[in-house]
Amino acid sequence: MLLAIDVGNTNVKFALVEGTEIKTRWRIATDARRTADEYAPWLLNVMAIEGYSKADVEAVIIATVVPRALHNLQILASKYFGVDALIAGRDPVEWGIAIQVDEPKSVGADRAVNSIAAHSMATGHKLMISFGTATTFDHVSDTGAYRGGIIAPGVNLSLEALVAAAAKLPRIAIEAPETDSVIGTTTESQMLIGIYWGYVSMIEGLMARMKAEIGHPVTVIATGGLATLFQQQKHLFDQVEPDLTLRGLAILYQNRDSD
Repeated sequence: MLLAIDVGNTNVKFALVEGTEIKTRWRIATDARRTADEYAPWLLNVMAIEGYSKADVEAVIIATVVPRALHNLQILASKYFGVDALIAGRDPVEWGIAIQVDEPKSVGADRAVNSIAAHSMATGHKLMISFGTATTFDHVSDTGAYRGGIIAPGVNLSLEALVAAAAKLPRIAIEAPETDSVIGTTTESQMLIGIYWGYVSMIEGLMARMKAEIGHPVTVIATGGLATLFQQQKHLFDQVEPDLTLRGLAILYQNRDSD
């Protein structure tokens, strides 16, 4: 099986993949200082709990937006699984899609991998919305080319900044409000309305502008840990795929010999 590793700014996600099927997945908080010898006991233990061993891993592929974390994960692959990790975007797993932006090398690995996965899921033009440390909007053309997008503060990041800057505001859980009212009567309800409905309005507004600029029918695909928070607003997304990046890594690995 393939061990796919998606390194984000908040979490590192590991998945065992057979073909394009994700058999199981785990996550751990991102820490660029974590060594291979620290990753291994945790990873091998959670694998064993679900009935897998290191012998099941035949290959490792990594996509990272945290460059400092890469070296230790490469050591993890070689020392504990006996393979050289493949790095998304580098030979022999280069993107295989056009990156049609002014600074192609600055495009995050997750956004390129998501583009590959999104193009496999829908025809025509696609918009991807990823709810992570940042909330990103990305356009993939009908030919599969990455055409650019938007970077906005993430939901958790916005809430943390608000609480940190305002001494009297409490920490609240991020959840959908109980009603559609946008007039809160407590501090907590007003904060929740501001975060939840504020992001719904941002998504609606930015998507409308992007769709108008694209000028063609668009399929909207949401991903990231908080995508399900907004899923009940059925008009926002056509599909929700929490494992978009991991699926993209599996496709990238399968296509590695096609160039």
